[in-house]
Amino acid sequence: MKKYLLISAILLAIASLTFAQKNTTRIELSTDEASETISRHIYGHFSEHLGNCIYGGYWVGYDAPIPNTNGIRNDVVTALRKIGIPNLRWPGGCFADEYHWMDGIGDPAERPKMVNTHWGGVTEDNSFGTHEFLELCNQLDTEPVICGNVGSGTVKEMSQWVEYLNFGGISPMADLRRVNGQDEPWGVKYWGVGNENWGCGGNMTAEFYADQYRRYATYARSYGENRLYKIAGGAGGADYHWTETLMKNIPHHMMQGISLHHYTVDWSNKGSATQFGDSLHFEVLRRCLEVEEVIDRHIAIMDKYDPEKKVALVFDEWGTWYEVEPGTNPGFLFQQNTMRDALVAALTLNYLNEKCDRVKMANIAQTINVLQALIFTDGPEMVLTPTYHVYEMYKVHHDATMIPVDFESPVYRYGDRELDAVSVSASQDKNGRIHLSVVNIDHDTKHPVVINTGELGEDDAVNCRILQSDEINSYNTFGRPDEVVPEPFSKYKIKDGEIRMDIPASSIVVLEISHQEEG
Repeated sequence: MKKYLLISAILLAIASLTFAQKNTTRIELSTDEASETISRHIYGHFSEHLGNCIYGGYWVGYDAPIPNTNGIRNDVVTALRKIGIPNLRWPGGCFADEYHWMDGIGDPAERPKMVNTHWGGVTEDNSFGTHEFLELCNQLDTEPVICGNVGSGTVKEMSQWVEYLNFGGISPMADLRRVNGQDEPWGVKYWGVGNENWGCGGNMTAEFYADQYRRYATYARSYGENRLYKIAGGAGGADYHWTETLMKNIPHHMMQGISLHHYTVDWSNKGSATQFGDSLHFEVLRRCLEVEEVIDRHIAIMDKYDPEKKVALVFDEWGTWYEVEPGTNPGFLFQQNTMRDALVAALTLNYLNEKCDRVKMANIAQTINVLQALIFTDGPEMVLTPTYHVYEMYKVHHDATMIPVDFESPVYRYGDRELDAVSVSASQDKNGRIHLSVVNIDHDTKHPVVINTGELGEDDAVNCRILQSDEINSYNTFGRPDEVVPEPFSKYKIKDGEIRMDIPASSIVVLEISHQEEG
């Protein structure tokens, strides 16, 4: 009897081991095929005159008791510099196509006020304008991305804005800039020609906008050695006709990029940012993964007309969108930010990395206090969200060489629905270090993985960090800012030149592999 039990135990152990091996995901890195660069601009940001993103977020004014430099919050600048923010898109969004830039220059006390009709119907006093924005970009050491007004503006207005910012000689706009305190031109490279012109930017048809783009882009001049990078206002979501029309009707030498907007949202029922269970967790991540097909189909259209990939796809608005937090202005779009949002950010960035041969810029919406924010502020207080920590962990991919990855994801099941549970992105930086970002969206199941880099030696160093939380709806608050923060992760083994680990449920793991030189 004992002998029978022993044999049964051995057979059970073998069966368990075999089962575990069959359910282990092998991740193979093709380092010898790495060639495309992951532009740091994929990790860009978007800040609109909306709610408390600008006012109270970045801008507190010169006389504020909150520590600031030239009216801009020091704590926010420090936090964003830490993640190497590569670019910042401004002033909108829908606000861009009702914004008249000359209202935001000169003596702030004399600047005309306006109504922000898109976002809350509040009065915009224009105290944060062109000079303040470029001072912010200077403090952040980031590239400005300015979105011009096509919806309610004129060709002359945008042309003069470019001249005001970029011309170093003698002209009416350059002279006006000097009167306002800026002798040298800023040399702003990145320009969006309108925003969502199929909707809040003018309700135009694709054909009409393509003609308008050609007019506006013609008179947005390059001055000196600064060659403008012009971004056409692209499609919303799955509007493939819009992309087809622009790629067909706009000469490609006139545009360097075409934008795309796509949010993770159910417009009929946005749901709560924090009050959700397993079912809604699954549904939001399912909607997030829809972006892969959307991006692929837009890229296929661009490939048809531009096989040499001279025109970039610029994914300049994306992120989660829920109902606003109870008691807040519905026009301010303030929502909480949980571990679920961190997973959305990580999934999206992994895919954008993979498509880096066509995607050259992206901008999450929005940086502070709005939608999928990285930072919340309240008076003198500031807190970093789980999404911020994804950007901090993923900084390792900036301008690194994308390494193709081959693996078959395990399945994340909820009821009769299925998703890929695991997402992976890999890159190699200029110092030869390999980085992998591995995401497990499964809310209750860890998944074993084996990572084969093809060249892991006994003396090579491996370091890991993890972002996870006790609950999928955990989030950081001013009183408890460290509920969801990255931590060291040492639950891995190196065997036979491979890295073996279990990726915990609802987690993001970033690995760094440093090869040691022989001799």
